[in-house]
Amino acid sequence: MGAFHAYDIRGRWGVDFDRDTVYKVGFFLPELLDCREVAVGRDMRLSSPVIHEALLKGLTDAGADVFDIGMATTPYVYYATAAKGFKASVQITASHNPKDDNGLKVSRENALPVGYDTGLGTIEKWILDGRECVPVPEADRGRVTPLDLRDEYLAFQRRYVGDLSNLHICADLSNGVSSLFVKQLLPQSVEYICDTLDGSFPCHEPNPLVPENTAMLREYVKSHGCDIGVIYDGDADRVMFVDERGEFISPDLMIALMGHFFMEGTGTSPAARERLALKSAGQIAEVRALQDIRSSKAVGEYLSPMGVQMHTWRVGRAYAAPKLREIDGLFGGELAGHYYFKDFFYSDSGIMASLIILDIVAEMKRRGKSLSQLIAGISKYCNSGEINFKVQDKPAAMEAVRNYFISLESPTAVMDFDGYRVEFPQWWFNIRPSNTEPYLRFICEASSHELLADKVAQAREIIGRFE
Repeated sequence: MGAFHAYDIRGRWGVDFDRDTVYKVGFFLPELLDCREVAVGRDMRLSSPVIHEALLKGLTDAGADVFDIGMATTPYVYYATAAKGFKASVQITASHNPKDDNGLKVSRENALPVGYDTGLGTIEKWILDGRECVPVPEADRGRVTPLDLRDEYLAFQRRYVGDLSNLHICADLSNGVSSLFVKQLLPQSVEYICDTLDGSFPCHEPNPLVPENTAMLREYVKSHGCDIGVIYDGDADRVMFVDERGEFISPDLMIALMGHFFMEGTGTSPAARERLALKSAGQIAEVRALQDIRSSKAVGEYLSPMGVQMHTWRVGRAYAAPKLREIDGLFGGELAGHYYFKDFFYSDSGIMASLIILDIVAEMKRRGKSLSQLIAGISKYCNSGEINFKVQDKPAAMEAVRNYFISLESPTAVMDFDGYRVEFPQWWFNIRPSNTEPYLRFICEASSHELLADKVAQAREIIGRFE
């Protein structure tokens, strides 16, 4: 049973977990989270209906009432959880994973994530220990009630819809559940690709971080003269962007671009006008924002003059969402394309992030700036992107890389809460074990291409000894 991970339960359906596993997760969840009502949603994957059936059986056999949201984006389930006061929810999805995968994203009250260290590990132990699932008496079993909050949720999202009439937009929906809402929020002029709900993902896998999966969007943007391309992952908790030249934009840089909305009220949406009114009244001074340990130094350097105090933390929603709440941060994001918002219950939403970004880009176009020009004003460094290595002894490889570079040069900062991030005057690196895949991940950023190439080559040589 290899589906229990740091952030969620996820893996190859029928291999890493099965109907029996799902039933037991449902049965044990009410006890784990001390709840008797659970909201449940699911994505469009081919195995989701079977998982949905097993999960609901487990929950109701344990005596919990299920509020069935039906087919949904993951952020829609987060919204239902927090807005309606549920103490527990489950979204059936494997997010950006291949078509044969599936999984369960579990949240507790206020849409706070339940990760391995905060409950999933306990359920895994109960299952492995052979703990029995004895259904409650028939009269005490839970009921299943449909729950439709679509109109309410769309009304919430429309606060972030600005005047996009000057933008030529292409949106790639990755055949995922973003299509449930995006077309009702964006203007009719938007051109869509891969926009049919299809759990077999006929266009491409729903992971926008893989270059081949954005190839269709990049080509469409270039050939049709679009101002921007938008691509969502399978369950719409992530979003990424392509500029007018068809160039993919590193998602962490969009955290910096969002500063214009939060600190200046840039845009025409109702939410942007509210931010502008606060700024005009002198009520926006300094705010806190969150980035993950892999984020470019350019993000903080761009936001700091606006009055944003950056905090760096671990990768993944299981860590980011509670951290943003802890620091009372206003917004934040990750290299993987997750963006978190205080006004969205400190949770991530790909659609909300895209609405904010599109509003900014539309306003900046009115001022004569293209998206590529905006990004050029943020990005100052050469970046390797994440490089994956399969190694036998991940801790030893991490220590070897850290110790080697520190022996050559005195660092200006060392972070050790998610692998290592070690910063030097002209460059930095992060090396960390993946929480969801069998990889050791290395990323490096430097002030020049030559320095970057040199440091990446040295790291490859060291890590290669452990492969």
